[in-house]
Amino acid sequence: MRNRVVGFIVIGIAVLIGFIIFTFNRALTRIVNAACEHGPDCPMWGTIDFQTNVSIGIMVFVVLLGLFLVFSGREPEVKKDVKKVLSGLGRDERVVVEKVVEAQGTIFQSDLVDKTQFSKVKVTRILDKLEGQGVIERKRRGMTNVVILKH
Repeated sequence: MRNRVVGFIVIGIAVLIGFIIFTFNRALTRIVNAACEHGPDCPMWGTIDFQTNVSIGIMVFVVLLGLFLVFSGREPEVKKDVKKVLSGLGRDERVVVEKVVEAQGTIFQSDLVDKTQFSKVKVTRILDKLEGQGVIERKRRGMTNVVILKH
């Protein structure tokens, strides 16, 4: 979901760049028309064309980057086979896994302590067991852990 939002923002920036290119090109053309007396053979016209082509190339690159972000890199959703995982767990383990599922598959360990009303030690031991079974994964984030559902 986040990649899509960033992609749309990048495409919006590309549209803004396109508007700036158009405005700048019109102003530069007026200046060259007023200043250049050689007509179409004036070297300033070549400069305008070069600058316009380079800026359009940059804009196309930014649009392609935005489209890439919109259509690729979908973030994985919490899978529906949580019921299978829950069936083989004990009561306390089931409570912890349900809290992780409610948080869309990612939650801080300290938040688990608050939501389950279990002690820190009990939550740590339950998470150790679940991690050993391959149900969850813990990653260190500063002074706390992030608990991620693997299934």
